[in-house]
Parts: sequence; C-alpha cells; structure tokens
Amino acid sequence: MLKLADARRIIAAAEKEAVKIGQPMNIAVVDEGANLIAHVRMDNAWIGSIDISINKAFTSRAFNISTKELAENSQPGDQFFGIHASNHDRVMIFAGGIPLKDKNGIVIGAIGVSGGGGAQDHQVAEAGAAAHTC
Repeated sequence: MLKLADARRIIAAAEKEAVKIGQPMNIAVVDEGANLIAHVRMDNAWIGSIDISINKAFTSRAFNISTKELAENSQPGDQFFGIHASNHDRVMIFAGGIPLKDKNGIVIGAIGVSGGGGAQDHQVAEAGAAAHTC
C-alpha cells in the first residue's frame, strides 16, 4: 500500500530529474484505487498539465500499463483504438504515466508526469518510479 511518505519520495525523485533536464513538471501519484495521494506543480510548470499528470497516473493504474505502451496500442487499427474516450475522457494515450508495483509485481499505484515532451515526461516518471521501493 502506498502512503503519503512513499508518494513524497517518488515525487522528490521525479522533481530532481525534471530539474536535471531543465523542464518544470506536474507530478502526480495515485494509490491502488487510482485515488490521488499527492501532486506537485513545479514552479513555471504548465497549468494545463495539472489534470493531464493526474489523468496519466489514473490511466496507468486503471489499465496497469504505462501510458507510453497504451499509446503504442491505441492507434487506428490497433486493439485499443478509441480507448481515450473511455472513463469520462480521463484516459491519456501519451507518455508520462507508469504503474508502481510492489515486490511481488502487483500494481499498487502509479505516477503521472506532464509538462514537457512525451520523452521528457516518461523520463521523469521513470525516475520517480525508480525511487519506489516496497
């Protein structure tokens, strides 16, 4: 089970990576029920990316897949085409969301990052996810 202290550690690692690459980000962490535990909007991060970061975390937890992988499988003709219109339009199909797993490989939450390009968002999310240890 993810706790606030876990979310803060994950966000701190993600923030550190965002500073390293020089891109302010919005960073969200959700629990196993896809409920928001914590969110940070770094100075000068886009206001429009607040909801996107939260929804990327929701998407990763809701489908237990990174939003990058989901995007790759949701193009026209692919198995998940149109999925972005589900769940009251909360599903994000671009990089920046990564599921968080416990030591047994069970998804217990997710991180969502938005504010840069897709590769940057994914890089920062990976840094946050790497800080998670159960």
